[in-house]
Amino acid sequence: MNSVIGRYKRVKEEHHQLMNPASVVKFWQREAASLRQQLQHLQEYHRQLKGEELSGLSINDLQNLEKQLELSLKAVRMKKDQILTHEIKELNHKEQLSHQESLELQKKLDLMCQENTQLKKMVDGTRQANEASTSRSSHTNYTLSNGHDDLHEPVHLRLSQPLGPENDAPEKSITLG
Repeated sequence: MNSVIGRYKRVKEEHHQLMNPASVVKFWQREAASLRQQLQHLQEYHRQLKGEELSGLSINDLQNLEKQLELSLKAVRMKKDQILTHEIKELNHKEQLSHQESLELQKKLDLMCQENTQLKKMVDGTRQANEASTSRSSHTNYTLSNGHDDLHEPVHLRLSQPLGPENDAPEKSITLG
């Protein structure tokens, strides 16, 4: 409570002094000096945290510095553990997604293999039917296939009977003079 009242009085005095230009200069000079002192204190504290210039410290100051370092180290370790835990959770989630995607792809592959097997059975059945019907006919059949794709239906060629004598008339010879 006393600190609040003290701050109130100080702000009231500063506000009253801001009305006077000479007091404004003094106010800023005091602020600059205060900031220089804070900067010097922080630089000294930083050097002490780095382990430099410890010779002038008392046992209590050294113990306080050690406690501060231990607390800082503990905070760093906790942050590190938190980050690693978060990364592990993300990686586990990615692993689950990859596993699900792998299962879906395996199902698609199995389905495609089943469809391929069915198509091969249909093609084989069609071939056997064609072979049975062509063995009954008097024409000779020849089948052409590219040898690479068993899923496409083969091309069937038939030889026809030779033409009779009426169509075998000799061609007229042409004499060149």
